Amino acid sequence: MKDRLADVYAYIGQYSQAYAADCPVRQALDRLGDKWTTLIIGMLEDGPKRFSDLRRGISGISQKMLTQTLRSLERDGLVTRTLYPEVPPRVEYALTPLGKTLCEPIAAIIRWTEAHIDEVVTAQRRYDAAVEVKVAIVE
Repeated sequence: MKDRLADVYAYIGQYSQAYAADCPVRQALDRLGDKWTTLIIGMLEDGPKRFSDLRRGISGISQKMLTQTLRSLERDGLVTRTLYPEVPPRVEYALTPLGKTLCEPIAAIIRWTEAHIDEVVTAQRRYDAAVEVKVAIVE
């Protein structure tokens, strides 16, 4: 029991550090919370993809942002970049075993979003209407 309690306190201590800007956990959460990261991991869940396939599959992402995000994911050990010595050169991106561990949590967030999107949209409309009323009163 005493060891279990020590584990709980150690966990809580680590968790609270995530709120510090220089904490590695916070930095990882910043990466994982990025919308492009989530979409790239989702696309790579089905297997390796070429850069152009990722760019076509993720509407709205610029070449620069895709490049930056892929480099960050590679640096974090979530994605591998494989260069094939062909003419023209071919590059593929794939999830690492560590990257694959993110697929289920991301899928859970997608399922939650799909289940609650009507409520979210209703709340957004209600908020926007209230803001419009406040702006009209001020003007």
